[in-house]
Amino acid sequence: MRPRTLDQFLGQAHIVGEGKPLRMAIESDRLHSLIFWGPPGTGKTTLASLIARHSGAQFLSLSAVLSGVKDIRAAVDKAREAQRADGRKTVLFIDEVHRFNKAQQDAFLPHVEDGTLLFIGATTENPSFELNNALLSRSRTYVLKSLAPDDLERIIEQALGDPVHGLGKRGLQLEPELRRLLAEAADGDARRALNLLEIAADLSSGTEIGRSAVEEVVGGNLRRFDKGGDAFYDQISALHKSVRGSAPDASLYWFARMIDGGCDPLYIARRVVRMASEDIGNADPRALSIALNAWETQERLGSPEGELAIAQAVLYLACAPKSNAVYTAYKAVMQDIQESGTHEIPVHLRNAPTRLMKELGYGRAYRYAHDEPDGYAAGENYFPETLPAKRYYYPVERGLEIKIAEKLERLRTLDRQAKSGK
Repeated sequence: MRPRTLDQFLGQAHIVGEGKPLRMAIESDRLHSLIFWGPPGTGKTTLASLIARHSGAQFLSLSAVLSGVKDIRAAVDKAREAQRADGRKTVLFIDEVHRFNKAQQDAFLPHVEDGTLLFIGATTENPSFELNNALLSRSRTYVLKSLAPDDLERIIEQALGDPVHGLGKRGLQLEPELRRLLAEAADGDARRALNLLEIAADLSSGTEIGRSAVEEVVGGNLRRFDKGGDAFYDQISALHKSVRGSAPDASLYWFARMIDGGCDPLYIARRVVRMASEDIGNADPRALSIALNAWETQERLGSPEGELAIAQAVLYLACAPKSNAVYTAYKAVMQDIQESGTHEIPVHLRNAPTRLMKELGYGRAYRYAHDEPDGYAAGENYFPETLPAKRYYYPVERGLEIKIAEKLERLRTLDRQAKSGK
């Protein structure tokens, strides 16, 4: 059911629509090396084959999962042979190109540079992280998007009506409502839509694909999640940013999307703990406890009880007052430590468990805070003597940190008075 002309290609109008750069390059046969980045079933392989067909080029396809340097060399030999025989160009299409290591990517780079090959790579992963800079700089990246339900419905219609490549010989009928159900269950993936249609057709008798068959194939169908892939990190990013943005409904949506897609709830629980410290901190210290309790509940009870507890924590964090003061302070002090070297611990702050240490002055002149007025040793220095005291923690004017800020200001006032002798 792959399209055989560019006009038959559905979706991706943002790159192959009339007047778009890629379509103009294809139609004028001014092609360059390309990288197609997008989810599965969005037409990456199909578009590459259409480009080769339109330009009259030899189309060679390799899978980075199954191929190595030897296969690349064989493809180069075929390309040179076609070039010598009739001057024919060669398109080398590499599916899952992100699976190639640096040596494998470097193996075909010289042949792309000298014009022996026109390289087209397909990847579901972010090329910025997975491909060599040398390859990226010689290619243009196009982002393919998930297909809309309307496009998927048209693909299903074509498959039902095509007597050669589709199900047209069987004369099967499918109600519009059920066609829409299949399209939505395919979740933007044309390959999945055709697979679901084929299975539903096999489960049906007569000339009509029945509701029971369609509901059976779409039941339990997981939405796209791509554990460990780009979609995985995009979804956890969306969840984190929704919590940070105090959007409880959106936070719950992204949490449910990840669970529905098969994400390990314990992974989400661990990230929720991070959110509690990074984005709420001391504005509401209960957030960290609630996040930890949700994690423990998931470990003890499993699903679905544990997932409900994580959902509770997600909603609490989204509604809680926000502060990144702890996160900012921690980053700042870590940077200073890494840049300033090792400073000696002041003698008065050192422990003195032995007589020798006492004789060396360890702990001498230390002021025990509980013996001081208000339980605070005003003017005392707790930084290394070679390092000026520095402020890292700046409580925000939200939640409990309002009170914390007020207390710290009172203590700083006492320090100033002690140092001035008042």
